[in-house]
Amino acid sequence: MSAPRTVVEAAGALVWRVRARELQVALVHRPRYKDWSWPKGKLDPGESAPVAAVREVEEETGLPVVLGRALPGLEYTVNGGTLKRVHYWAAQVAGRSDAAPMSARPPVPHTDRDEIDHWDWFDVRTAAGMLTRREDVAPLDALVEAYAKDRLGTRALVVARHGQARKRSLWGGTEDDRPLTGLGQRQARALVPLLAAYGAARVVTSRWERCAATVTPYATAAGLTAEVADVLTEAEHVSSPARVAAVVADLLHDPADAVLCTHRPVLPTVLDVLAEHSRRVVADVLPRTNPFLAPGEVLVAHTARTPRGPRVVAVETHRSPTAD
Repeated sequence: MSAPRTVVEAAGALVWRVRARELQVALVHRPRYKDWSWPKGKLDPGESAPVAAVREVEEETGLPVVLGRALPGLEYTVNGGTLKRVHYWAAQVAGRSDAAPMSARPPVPHTDRDEIDHWDWFDVRTAAGMLTRREDVAPLDALVEAYAKDRLGTRALVVARHGQARKRSLWGGTEDDRPLTGLGQRQARALVPLLAAYGAARVVTSRWERCAATVTPYATAAGLTAEVADVLTEAEHVSSPARVAAVVADLLHDPADAVLCTHRPVLPTVLDVLAEHSRRVVADVLPRTNPFLAPGEVLVAHTARTPRGPRVVAVETHRSPTAD
């Protein structure tokens, strides 16, 4: 029986902007390989792909970015058989007036010039011709297509299920104050760089302790005040699911990136609202079976503005590395 194939996980981003009505992207030059490529790099131990993508872009270009929708990734063989898997996102430079403060992100040192000696902006046609690896054109094609359909400039609504909590049978208090376990606390801390990667500028949470404690580390790091909503608790949801739906719809209409933290029994209502604002191809990939999201897991809904209102154009899910 052959040994399992070694897989190296990497992540990066296609950072884009529009200048003089031209869509432009950032390319980096690697002197060691004498090539032009997207900013990217290997995941650090315990690091999630979105967090690695943001870190690598800032290391190689100096640009702090906020991730948008995911783009097609690449797989190829290196070093005589190792499979390299690269995850890509569209990204924009952070600093929008409605974006979250950068205080939730640690300082990122710049890459040595022996690794990246130059980067620059290029219009997408020029960039397509400059890319050394032909495979690197695939995520660019997807980015250009999304731009042509006015589905590239998105905002993120991150739906989070609270981290692992003490079991009901082992807790002597009430449902209101049932706390996170040690693992749940680690999951909450791991959410800080992940939510920062998507630029969450609003934090909306159920009042119950296990939800509030899940998003408090991020709110504190980002200098934000969490908006505590009774309607997002399990008990209030039973009496009025429509009020939960109204909160979700409000967040979809808000131009700011946001995170909403709630409980497993509330998730079907949240997901129904996302489905109502999605095309079938997106609605069909939303979680539809219990438990919908694992404790500490998040679903990122990328929302575009359309003449008919907000439209969820892409979704992705991420688990805290501490949960594996």
